[in-house]
Amino acid sequence: MSGHVGAEDVGDASALMCPSSRCEPGSSLIAILGDEGRLAHVTPALPVDEAFVASARKHGSPEARMRFASPCLQAGCAQWTGSSCGIIEQVVAAEVGPAGGKLPRCAIRPSCRWYAQEGAAACRACPLVVTDAREEPAQTMT
Repeated sequence: MSGHVGAEDVGDASALMCPSSRCEPGSSLIAILGDEGRLAHVTPALPVDEAFVASARKHGSPEARMRFASPCLQAGCAQWTGSSCGIIEQVVAAEVGPAGGKLPRCAIRPSCRWYAQEGAAACRACPLVVTDAREEPAQTMT
């Protein structure tokens, strides 16, 4: 975890925000997918209500086109490793973001789980991560 910041550097760890959550009332819109397949951050973040969710779902999975933030669920999330977020660990390990340079604008950086965990490396990779949280059909073993 190079560039590790630590939750103590960004505030209360229990108040950290997941930057890759579902489109649901109470979450915040933080980015929109652009034509080049990169996310453009929305600053300030926009609150999501029931009307937004209904409208966004009319055009398919909102998570495939936008990114949302909500409080990190930690152990309540399938991506939680027991002590950290496995998604950003994998992305940073793959070294997919640009090295160095100015960090992208971000509405949630001071409370972002990914930033608290991986620092600037998470911010550089963040615009390349698209969350598509569609429910996949259950696989059955025969």
